[in-house]
Amino acid sequence: MSAFWTLLRRDLGLLLPGGSRGGALLPLVFFLAVAMLFPFAVGPEPALLARTGGGVLWIAALLAAILPLDRLVKDDLESGVFDQFALRGIAEESAMAARLLAHWLAFAPLLLLACLPAAALLGLSGDSLRQVVLGLLAGTPGLAAIGLMVSAVMASLRAGTALAGLLLLPLAAPVLIFGAGAIARPDSAGLALAGAISLALCALAPFAAGAAIRAAREN
Repeated sequence: MSAFWTLLRRDLGLLLPGGSRGGALLPLVFFLAVAMLFPFAVGPEPALLARTGGGVLWIAALLAAILPLDRLVKDDLESGVFDQFALRGIAEESAMAARLLAHWLAFAPLLLLACLPAAALLGLSGDSLRQVVLGLLAGTPGLAAIGLMVSAVMASLRAGTALAGLLLLPLAAPVLIFGAGAIARPDSAGLALAGAISLALCALAPFAAGAAIRAAREN
């Protein structure tokens, strides 16, 4: 367990702003940029913005989750970090579990905070904002898990960054459907399903990503 927390501290030091791979502000800027530009695209009508704004924030969160994928696994794989972990007896699954939590902590809390100014820009009501925040809280762990698996699979490929987005979008569709659907139908069923899918993805991700890293190291 002590190795897990050591790995988590290392990964957070790399992924958070100020770290060598600290691009956590990029998803935040992208998220707010979508919220600012959307009214210019569809017009300033308050009723239209209030009706569509929640779904727009979900799409923005999904696309923002793609941005950190190019530095999530590939740099450590190319520099031999996972080889060093193997020599120290640290399983790839343990390393990927720590990387998953660090990845979520690096981008999701900032997006949740950014929902406040984004909701103001889009004219969302308090109830809609609450549903968006709860939905993202339930769904972003699943987005992080999918991103980690895709990043691990694509890390050894030359065109991995371009393919990562193409793979993540359809895989994230169930989380998006149930999470964003909870805004139009404000009950607990959609949020519960989004949370259940996220939990299942988080349980699967360390093993799938660890297997992908192991296969890449052996090739």
